[in-house]
Amino acid sequence: MTERAQSRLPPIVITMGDACGIGPEIIAKLFRASAAQRCFVLGDVAVMRRAAQLTGGFLAVATIDAAEATFDVPPNCIPVLPADALPADLLDAPLGSIDARAGSAAARCIEQAVALARRGAVSALVTAPIHKEALAAAGVGFPGHTEMLQALAALPGMAPAPVRMMLANDELRTVLVTIHQSLRRAIDAVTFESVLVTVRIAQQAAERWGLPAPRIAVAGLNPHAGEGGLFGDEEIRIIAPAVAAARAEGIDARGPYAPDTVFMRARNAPGHPGEFDIVVAMTHDHGLIPVKYLGVEQGVNVTLGLPFVRTSPDHGTAFDIAGSGTANPASLAAAIAMARRLAAG
Repeated sequence: MTERAQSRLPPIVITMGDACGIGPEIIAKLFRASAAQRCFVLGDVAVMRRAAQLTGGFLAVATIDAAEATFDVPPNCIPVLPADALPADLLDAPLGSIDARAGSAAARCIEQAVALARRGAVSALVTAPIHKEALAAAGVGFPGHTEMLQALAALPGMAPAPVRMMLANDELRTVLVTIHQSLRRAIDAVTFESVLVTVRIAQQAAERWGLPAPRIAVAGLNPHAGEGGLFGDEEIRIIAPAVAAARAEGIDARGPYAPDTVFMRARNAPGHPGEFDIVVAMTHDHGLIPVKYLGVEQGVNVTLGLPFVRTSPDHGTAFDIAGSGTANPASLAAAIAMARRLAAG
């Protein structure tokens, strides 16, 4: 899509994230650097003004009353659509700490951003980091963004559609079968159906990116992919049959491969063209450690299977440096850039 065609798209909404973390600061840094054009923030005006001060002094913050008003805000200014029903004393929540007020505010911003996306008022949703313990302290019954977005995206009276987390950078894309649960429970959640659905979702997402026949590597669960059943039989009983079923549907899925080597094979780097376009990993850490090791600053979290585009930086709230103004906004910038590409089709 040309730049002129992109200019016809609605704006991108950026949720403020946890007010006690680095989310507001990295957002302010991008607006200060004019790196968040055609975006607005859904959150708290006072929190964003504090973030502007923490990241280099004065930066104008404009209150808007609708998403489309983003385009009326002058350059070098942060447009903020105030979220409804935020805690009145949110600014009193200490920076760098777990606070129920921040968890409640983060959840409210996500809910309202999804509502905007569902009615087409925004072209994509980019979420700043939240803290799972703050959500829990606020009584929010979701362990993270992915599960919350899945529930909010469901039509009234309908069961939520399956979604999957993908972490991606320029060298590697990983899609997860299981995410935010204990490893013991995650192993039980690796079923024929969950693996097959993950491969299908990865295929469908790649088609939307312009890869009609992605090469999908499926990682095993056990060391050496089970070594023929010596170290576990999930590959034989579950994963290999799911790969075969995907291939019968015309999907170029292969595996299961040993999880300690498949990411090296898939990595697409200068002088090393990757063998695969996507790796499907069984558990959270199996899949995310390789991508994060290549550089948190370049990584982007994408939720696949939603009826709208959602991306996020691949790091957390970084409470240890919140308030210092030193947080690196590169991953958020990458998330916005990817959201633009995906929204443009």
